[in-house]
Amino acid sequence: MKIIILGAGQVGGTLAEHLASEANDITVVDTDGERLRDLGDRLDIRTVQGRASFPTVLRQAGADDADMLVAVTNSDETNMVACQVAHTLFHTPTKIARVREAAYLTRAGLFDNDAIPVDVLISPEQVVTNYIKRLIEHPGALQVIDFAEGKAQLVAVKAYYGGPLVGQQLRQLREHMPNVDTRVAAIFRRDRPIMPKGDTVIEADDEVFFIAAKAHIRAVMSEMRRLEESYKRIVIAGGGQIGERLAEAIESRYQVKIIEMNPARCRYLSDTLDSTVVLQGSASDRDLLLEENIADADIFLALTNDDEANIMSSLLAKRLGAKKVMTIINNPAYVDLIQGGDIDIAISPQLATIGTLLTHVRRGDIVSVHSLRRGAAEAIEAIAHGDAKSSKVIGRAIENIGLPPGTTIGAIIRDEEVLIAHDDTVIEAGDHVILFLVDKKHIRDVEKLFHVGLSFF
Repeated sequence: MKIIILGAGQVGGTLAEHLASEANDITVVDTDGERLRDLGDRLDIRTVQGRASFPTVLRQAGADDADMLVAVTNSDETNMVACQVAHTLFHTPTKIARVREAAYLTRAGLFDNDAIPVDVLISPEQVVTNYIKRLIEHPGALQVIDFAEGKAQLVAVKAYYGGPLVGQQLRQLREHMPNVDTRVAAIFRRDRPIMPKGDTVIEADDEVFFIAAKAHIRAVMSEMRRLEESYKRIVIAGGGQIGERLAEAIESRYQVKIIEMNPARCRYLSDTLDSTVVLQGSASDRDLLLEENIADADIFLALTNDDEANIMSSLLAKRLGAKKVMTIINNPAYVDLIQGGDIDIAISPQLATIGTLLTHVRRGDIVSVHSLRRGAAEAIEAIAHGDAKSSKVIGRAIENIGLPPGTTIGAIIRDEEVLIAHDDTVIEAGDHVILFLVDKKHIRDVEKLFHVGLSFF
């Protein structure tokens, strides 16, 4: 697939890394020559220096025969104009744009071929807000992913000493919970993937990914670790777009406070939000945190744009008694350094966003793609089309499907029913199939299983 990526920042660079390793023809465009040289030295890609919306620059990048344009520069306007130019001059089939500003996103009819021709809109702030909201709704989870509009969920938890299933074989999960159907899709032990089998023994500190119907998630989590009580009191450091959207989404069910430095922004948040308490000050101010009873907070969320400020305020909040701390980290090099210590969960906005982009790059009818374990693995929701003659999966039991190494089928959603995958489960036309890949070099083989003709979706 020939793909042009506009913008060599965090999202553009991470996307180029993902796609370059999968035999795509990638060209990255940016005005920053140093960033492009860095990417070009590390990856097998082409780079073009110039303004991403200029027709001459797009032609130089190969827009004449590109399959897809992904506009993820820091400027909404540049992204939108680039899609317009690609549509008008080069007839690029698929155009994806990152648009942050709510003033654009809330205008009906603005993004279609008769106006601004953007096929897929990506709003990183909304993606990250939804990601954090799911973590708040599932205390103790490291990652929560919805499939089939939330009917099934994939959840990552860290197994703790004392969990009922820790030290026991996976096949005993059914004995512990005879009325709950679930499947462990993968286990990461000391950062190495283990393909789960019936005789696999779960150890303390294993990172366990399991899939189940939404109603059964808490029951399965209780087998791996002591269940945490639902959160009540939440403190958000940073009243930017993510902080505002998150507070708006959760303030009706939780007691929410926002700490924001900018007085004008504080006034805006006070006028906009209903029941959230807005505090003007620094989240690294020890006296302020003590005054606001940080020790009573169930969760402290550091959501500013400054990694160092997020890390320091999180460490301080944890030291002062906050029960759990989650922190946005933009620099991927920091994530592995800090997660699991005083900071419980480090959230990478670009990796949360990458999954949304990959959904539209994958061949076959792929509904959603989610990047797991900081890009090391992927969860995919694919739709099975055709019949027993034309499809490699329809009419076959899972044990008879030639799945690539490191790939498991976790669940099947058939109409409204969630079917946890077992060896004798037979896939039917129209099924939504949830797959888990711990080795992404086999992604093309997985796509071929669900490929329909020669078209791209």
